[in-house]
Amino acid sequence: MDPITAVLQGVLDEIRQDDRGATASYIPELAAADPDRLAFGVVGPRGRVLSVGDDHAEFTIQSISKPFVLAHVLAERGLSDVLDRVGAEPSGEPFNAISLEEGSGRPANPMVNAGAIATTGMVAGSDVEDRTSRIVETLSAFAGRRLLVDEDVYRSESSTGDRNRALAHLMRSYGIIDAPVDLAVETYFRQCSILVTVRDLAIMASTLAFGGVNPVTDERVVDERVARDVLSIMSSCGMYDFSGEWMLRVGLPAKSGVSGGVLAVAPSQFGVAAFSPRLDEHGNSVRGQAIVEALSDRMGMHLLEPHESISQPVVDVVESPDGRVIRLSGELGYAAAERVLAALRDLAAVTPSDAVILVDGRELARAHPVAMVALRGELEALHSAVRFVE
Repeated sequence: MDPITAVLQGVLDEIRQDDRGATASYIPELAAADPDRLAFGVVGPRGRVLSVGDDHAEFTIQSISKPFVLAHVLAERGLSDVLDRVGAEPSGEPFNAISLEEGSGRPANPMVNAGAIATTGMVAGSDVEDRTSRIVETLSAFAGRRLLVDEDVYRSESSTGDRNRALAHLMRSYGIIDAPVDLAVETYFRQCSILVTVRDLAIMASTLAFGGVNPVTDERVVDERVARDVLSIMSSCGMYDFSGEWMLRVGLPAKSGVSGGVLAVAPSQFGVAAFSPRLDEHGNSVRGQAIVEALSDRMGMHLLEPHESISQPVVDVVESPDGRVIRLSGELGYAAAERVLAALRDLAAVTPSDAVILVDGRELARAHPVAMVALRGELEALHSAVRFVE
């Protein structure tokens, strides 16, 4: 077995004995799910999918669709239009709470049901099928394969969805939803009924992790800014009224669904997903959360842990026939630029004034604009013969 797969399997085996929680009872098709199914998947920058357990078992995406439909709408309409209708603050309330902003009628954020229905209501299309088709197309691009709607689950969702209809009617009374209520809500029920596997979710998470580029297909699905904005909201709102403690314990943007899926993102590093149908009182998978927390802890993935690679790019000084060459690689942020400049100052102090110092930035994986401004602005002042190549 591959060493990384063995680590995943070890985590899965540790968590398997936890039988707390129960399947979602308010949707008949979900209540009948096999509670013992368990799966875990990870996708890194090379697009290699590693998964263990019931990794080919299909289940409906449910609320994990919310960040991806948000990405679709952000790409189509822009952040300002979305924020006119949906907030970006954690609600501190259950996912299906009937709670809107006083005065405006905006739902708290796009990760609770009210906010997701409002977001879905912004998807373009003439009817439910047209709008669903657009959503399926976007989610399929995130997953790297064609996804389908489970019609049985959709009918079950629709037949028990009066609370969501009530939310939609209330928002329509405020003008938050322009579309007819049935159009917005039935589209929402269909998006929640899209079938996925844990492998699909891990690929979808990795697409957000790598700035909107699917590492399996190499397709750009959404712009970097869209991926960043989605992850920002996931980090504070993705786990409902457990989001604060999740960020404290796990430190990764995440989203859960009542079918038992959990998706989490380590930006620029990997996407991870877990599946186990038993839920806690917040509507989050008990074993799915435990799996992601164990992985984050063992791999040091908490967002707020120090990551020295960001402030310490690779600086390699070599001699060439034309003079000294400083080769830069990794990520050049503002803190990293300060370190590079410090190294250049030391080098310039011992280099003859007529010698050339070449700074080669062609291997930088990423260079932030402010860092480049700082670097260029000081290079010539350091040494008369400094040359920068990018």
